[in-house]
Amino acid sequence: MQHYEWPTGEWQTEDPAVLGMDVGKLSELESAINSGYSNINGIVVVRHGHIAYERYYNGYGPDDAIHVASVTKSILSALIGIAIDEGCIQTVNQKVLDFFPEYVPDAIDPQKQEITIRHLLTMTAPYPFEDWHEPLDKLCMQPDWVKYTLDMLGKGGDIGAFKYSTAGAHLLSAILTRSTGQNARAYANERLFKPIGMNVIPDYGMTSFGFEDLFGKNVKGWVEDPHRHSTGGWGLTLRPRDMARVGLLYLNRGLWDNRQIISGSWIDESTTMNPHNYGYLWWLREEDGVRANLALGDGGNVICCIPEMELVVAIASEFIMNPRDRWALIKEYIIPAVID
Repeated sequence: MQHYEWPTGEWQTEDPAVLGMDVGKLSELESAINSGYSNINGIVVVRHGHIAYERYYNGYGPDDAIHVASVTKSILSALIGIAIDEGCIQTVNQKVLDFFPEYVPDAIDPQKQEITIRHLLTMTAPYPFEDWHEPLDKLCMQPDWVKYTLDMLGKGGDIGAFKYSTAGAHLLSAILTRSTGQNARAYANERLFKPIGMNVIPDYGMTSFGFEDLFGKNVKGWVEDPHRHSTGGWGLTLRPRDMARVGLLYLNRGLWDNRQIISGSWIDESTTMNPHNYGYLWWLREEDGVRANLALGDGGNVICCIPEMELVVAIASEFIMNPRDRWALIKEYIIPAVID
């Protein structure tokens, strides 16, 4: 267990040099962000449980929550782990259709009946769309997002092949709700956000389901589908400091101030390297001897955990098309700043 003051209340900031970081190298971040990463709204670098570097841009500040896009998936992964720890879900090997007894699958589609929670977590369930061309617009026009996704599930490929699906993550959110009686937002507030000092997310409700409400300037709190499931694949808004809290929790294998929020075994399972470089809704990276677990969202939203260095980097960004890779920023300016 780490011996520092847990940021359940306020984060402790510290001179980077005291935390074993090169102040000069870190200071190069400012010009790098201004010149090449102008859509970054906030960045927090944490080492040994203290903030070593924190900056905000584009009119944002530490109290502003930002839509973190697919970072939402990694938060949902944590919630599934907590639900398994609590016995609300038995195991990742439970069949998806077990949670939807009212759904009657097509008899000519036996593959659908074999798909498990694990397949959804690891993006290894088949869907009838081309890789990286998921028709999210179609999902969002449906009166019942869950039924639409269940209809797609199991078609267009083989179980075990990697196919990234945001709709599949949304199914996990529905499974969480069926298992716990709470939507992901309410469950997260109680079991994850509040215990580690994150902002609790109010129930804003949804008055309409247009693009701006689901993805754009009207996004606030945690977006919901028409049946009030929290969106599983995007739609969560977080402050950069709260993103860093999640990273610190994972760095400590689910332990927070002597309380096990998520079991260490779940963190290990979620972040074990594999041929797809993807765990349980977390991206996995190994490069030049550095192992990292990353929650990644469109536009350049990142929670990067590097356990061997006791390092967390949280970056919240405005959505733009084709942003510069945040890993390049981390690799060139933050990792080299670690000097012990």
